[in-house]
Amino acid sequence: MAPARAGGKKQAHVVCIPYPAQSHIKAMLKMAKLLHSKDIFITFVNTEFNNKRLLKSGALQSVEGLEGFRFETIPDGLPTTDSDVTQDVAALGLSILENRMLPAFQNLLIKLDAEIYPVTSILSDGFMPFTANAARSLGIPTVFLWTIAACVFMALYQFKSALERGLIPLKDESYLTNGYLDTIVDWIPGMGDIRLRDLPSYIKIMDSNDVVFNFLMESAQRATNVTGNVFTTFDDLEQEVVNVILSMFTNVYTIGPLQLLLDQIQSDQEERLKCIGYNLWEEEKTCIQWLDSKEVNSVVYVNFGSITVVSAEQLKEFGWGLANSNCCFLWIIRPDLIVGETAATLGVEFMEAIKNRGFITSWCSQEEVLNHASVGGFWTHGGWNSIMESLSAGVPMLCWPHVGDQQTNCKYMCNEWECGMETPNDAKRDDVKKLVRLLMNGEKGHKMRKKATEWKRMAQKACGPDGSSSLNLENLVCLLSD
Repeated sequence: MAPARAGGKKQAHVVCIPYPAQSHIKAMLKMAKLLHSKDIFITFVNTEFNNKRLLKSGALQSVEGLEGFRFETIPDGLPTTDSDVTQDVAALGLSILENRMLPAFQNLLIKLDAEIYPVTSILSDGFMPFTANAARSLGIPTVFLWTIAACVFMALYQFKSALERGLIPLKDESYLTNGYLDTIVDWIPGMGDIRLRDLPSYIKIMDSNDVVFNFLMESAQRATNVTGNVFTTFDDLEQEVVNVILSMFTNVYTIGPLQLLLDQIQSDQEERLKCIGYNLWEEEKTCIQWLDSKEVNSVVYVNFGSITVVSAEQLKEFGWGLANSNCCFLWIIRPDLIVGETAATLGVEFMEAIKNRGFITSWCSQEEVLNHASVGGFWTHGGWNSIMESLSAGVPMLCWPHVGDQQTNCKYMCNEWECGMETPNDAKRDDVKKLVRLLMNGEKGHKMRKKATEWKRMAQKACGPDGSSSLNLENLVCLLSD
């Protein structure tokens, strides 16, 4: 029997476990905070590797004594390392496919049952499907949290069909450049006509045994075998594909943007939860002071996320494109952003050229930056968290998609949501200069800013007291507390 709480109800105890990468951890932590604000006891499970990184960055330095919210760790099944970089996607995918984390997770659930509160349900990242096996063995319901767009989930769910239809694997590498990727895929429910190249990049396989492809395909397929599925989106943004997903699965909840929902939490609760940070890298605080000195909508914020890498040559082209645009910019250059380099090397001449106009740092509080009055545009890789955070702030985007879901996100952002423009993969400094100027000062940029502001309003409505995301959150709480 679970311990009773006020009113005689048993204490709901939800175990939250993200896929071990920056954006997934951030989204799961936000959802965990929302659930905690609804009187649910939270156990948050990181891998040992990422827990060390969160401690190093200061994200967890003040969580001791936080009532009803605890952290646990499990090994990730990979070789031990002290590196401070994002882990290899294929290696993590293989570890998950081979259930290397499963025994430790099962043991943790048993320990929590005996020593804390009986676990009433598990909220697992959809890309950690082994958790459903562990839960099933102990009779615990599992809900998947998908930290991707609903349209991206639908595309991943159709990977199996693409394989069965013979659309993939590609016959050879020439199919990457001979026009085959422009093939129209017109059979994905709720997504209309979309090109093969616009689907998540891991569909471009040469071998049906590709580890990452199979990891993504099997993860999406397992969505049918859990109690419910949560998508970090809001209805107005992806209504057509959300309607299809609602018809295919039971207990579907669209809950987002997460930060706007967190903003609704009462101030005393919010202050207690602020001690839990999200970032695997330490945040640079002085960039906010720099933004304070700039005019409204005058700064373009540049951040390519936690996984994207660039060559030293690309870095210089992008840098000089920003410099030559004559726009102010805040640029996040992670320590591991540059392939084969340990530090950014843009040179003295570049730093002199951007004096008083450019600010470069290694990491920041992205939502604080995007909501700053001086930020008028965002040059992004097109990760889902970044898009949702930008729309929540009403900031239009340039998108430079790199891998995974970013191609699909970019396609929707540019063509369906009309609040972004795509940056060519091989963009040179003149391309960057023109696009940045168009984003910040051009007529198209003005139209995109207006559209982004409309999405911000709709997102705020969804997260309001009677909004779809707020109501779905309440329904999810009931499911997890049952």
